[in-house]
Amino acid sequence: MSATTKTARIVRFAMIAAAATSLTACGAASRIADIGKAPELSSIQDPQAKPGYQPVSLPMPTPLPTERNPNSLWRTGAKAFFKDQRASKVGDIMTINISINDSAKVADESKRSRANTEAAGMPNLFGLEGATLSRVLPAGASASNLVNLNSNTSNDGKGSVDRNEKIDLKVAALVTQTLPNGNLVIQGHQEVRVNFEVRDLQIHGVIRPEDITAQNTVSYEKIAEARISYGGRGQITDVQQPRYGQQLYDIIMPF
Repeated sequence: MSATTKTARIVRFAMIAAAATSLTACGAASRIADIGKAPELSSIQDPQAKPGYQPVSLPMPTPLPTERNPNSLWRTGAKAFFKDQRASKVGDIMTINISINDSAKVADESKRSRANTEAAGMPNLFGLEGATLSRVLPAGASASNLVNLNSNTSNDGKGSVDRNEKIDLKVAALVTQTLPNGNLVIQGHQEVRVNFEVRDLQIHGVIRPEDITAQNTVSYEKIAEARISYGGRGQITDVQQPRYGQQLYDIIMPF
């Protein structure tokens, strides 16, 4: 390795360390200032006004012409003669029932073994084998056994997955967008603070109006493109996380 390459690597590592140190200092200063205080709750914001918000775009069917029946009491697409109280337009609220009880067990094992043996010789070559080999090859070389190769390969792999997840929650979600085919884009955000720990629940997805029950609720398994996040922040979460230095060490160490 040339001196220039070594110098470049040292400079790069120094820059990474300096950046990590500055980030650590900022984070540490913020945490020190919050000693004795409970984690702050997020303010209520318009989801469409948040930085990075992007409207959902999904494949849509060809729109069909709407039939108008001016002399009929029945309205096309309605499920009752009276106004439907279920969420149907931007700004409406509904309840999402999240009840996840999943478990998965997978065990794989594979074995592979291979053995090869190759031998080659030149006992006779127009009578020249003896004189030729004595001049080219070291003393003691035998024309009948010039090459002898052996190889052995053995692989033994095992893997297992044992996972069990159980979540039972309810969260109110807001309709943020109505798609051209009538489906609704929903977004819900709930924060609960208990002592010095904040539990954060977020949900995003697309639902069909037909899946909304008469109680204005939707089960999570009927949400397309569902994104459910359940985490937290606070003193307990902070203790469970490795320190910044350890995280940086785990990233940059190749072994």
